[in-house]
Amino acid sequence: MNNALWVSKTGLGAQDEALRVTANNLANVSTVGFKRDRASFEDLLYQVQQQPGALSSQDTTLPSGLQLGTGVRVGATQKIFTQGSLQTTEQAMDLAIDGRGFFQIARPDGSVAYTRNGDFNVDQDGRLVNSQGYPVEPGINIPDNASTITIGVDGTVTAMVAGDPSATQLGNIQLVDFINPSGLQAAGGTLLLETPASGAPQQGTPGQNGLGSIAQGMLESSNVSVVEEMVNMVSTQRAYEMNSRVVSTADQMLQYITQNI
Repeated sequence: MNNALWVSKTGLGAQDEALRVTANNLANVSTVGFKRDRASFEDLLYQVQQQPGALSSQDTTLPSGLQLGTGVRVGATQKIFTQGSLQTTEQAMDLAIDGRGFFQIARPDGSVAYTRNGDFNVDQDGRLVNSQGYPVEPGINIPDNASTITIGVDGTVTAMVAGDPSATQLGNIQLVDFINPSGLQAAGGTLLLETPASGAPQQGTPGQNGLGSIAQGMLESSNVSVVEEMVNMVSTQRAYEMNSRVVSTADQMLQYITQNI
């Protein structure tokens, strides 16, 4: 009887963690470049009391055996990198990736992070930076006397500078991609970090070798579907209630034993 209580306890814990994943998705429904998470469940170890295929007599074997599960847990959370919708902002420094790829962001500790959030600005030194003030890699510097800034679909950055009738090229924004983007480590601030599971970053020119193109004056919305998350939330709630019912039933059976024996 106690075993049933412990199994249902793991079910309650797993559904609580799944609800946390759903809550985080809904909380970031308006976060630019956010990618939703999905909780993956796995069953725990089994207590094998009769091994499948073991001899039941000299000439016969057990077809299935006797295996009792010990519960469930959330084995992993996977980021879903489907494309979010592109929203027009008409801001020159707002960039969106139409397709695969990530922007590169230089962190203060010297490491490089990756993001789909193209909400960029220019800092006091003329550098193209994200909302946290971290510069984009490779570095792009905007002159003080620059007027119109144009960023092409291939990442070429040009500007019209006072006194120069022709456009001045300021640099090229490069994108990177990974063999397994789901293996990236979330670091907050819509930044992702390379891990052994993600593979090494593969840098290239936007629009080439499978990389997406850059859209200026647009931002990529979160790929969270409110309707889908609400359905997941209802499903999680029902699973939680059923596990709670198991606890209640096991308690009633224990109560019957203690009162009648």
